[in-house]
Order: sequence, then structure tokens, then C-alpha cells
Amino acid sequence: MEIRLDDLRGPEVARLLEEHLQDMFASSPPESVHALDLHKLRQPDISFWTLWEQDQLAGCGALKQITAEHGELKSMRTAQAFRRRGVARLLLAHIISEARARGYARLSLETGSMEFFAPARQLYLQNGFQFCGPFEGYIDDPHSNFMTLDLLYL
Repeated sequence: MEIRLDDLRGPEVARLLEEHLQDMFASSPPESVHALDLHKLRQPDISFWTLWEQDQLAGCGALKQITAEHGELKSMRTAQAFRRRGVARLLLAHIISEARARGYARLSLETGSMEFFAPARQLYLQNGFQFCGPFEGYIDDPHSNFMTLDLLYL
């Protein structure tokens, strides 16, 4: 498998992100969906990676710069055909490594609180993330869990 910095222009990426948005809206009330579409992911403060197995898109993830010391994990998604094969774990390790290389002291994320999001929460907990309060413009929401990873002590 190969992780690539991606420009979000390929049709495979568009399909995977559309699937991601559909699942988010099916699992959460609209006001609690914080997933980004293609346009919002193309902002200069966001880096986006895809993971490929030969010519098949296996997953994606993004890193948004909040401040010079704080990043946010965004748009983590594994393609259905690649679930339970370590795709999310590889992408998460890559993004954590990139956040550390950029000098971030902290990496945070928002994910849903419903059962649909339990595997994601478990992955983040297994990788050192802790639950925290809302950050960077988020508000308390019973449909959201906020998590953070202190990168200074990894």
C-alpha cells in the first residue's frame, strides 16, 4: 500500500468522499455533520492523503492546521472493500507523524458519539487520543465526541 499527498481531483477520491458524506448525514443530524466536501478540503491550510493498493483507492485522511502548534485530523475514511485491513491505522500513523514533523504540540479531532462511530473512537483511543472538550469553533453537542493527542509526550 502507498500513501500519496493528493490534489483531490481524481474521480475515485470524489466517490469516496461522497460515500463518506452520505454516511455522515445518515448517522448524524445535519447540524452535527462536520465532514468536509471536496471544495472545503482544497483549502491551503489542509493537506489531504490517499492510500492506494495498486490502482485501488483504499482510504483517505486530512490534516488541517489550526495554529502553528495545533492540527486537526479530518476526513478519515476507509473504502468499504478495504475495511478491517489496517488502512485507517496506516493513515492515522502517517498523519500523526506529519503533525509531529510540522512541530504541532497537539492533534485534535471530532467524531460522532453514536454507535456507528465506535470503531473510529476505539482506533483513536488505541493510538493515544483522549476525550476532551470542543476546540476551534466547535460547540458542545451530544452527537459529537472531541478527542486530542498530546504530541509532546509521544
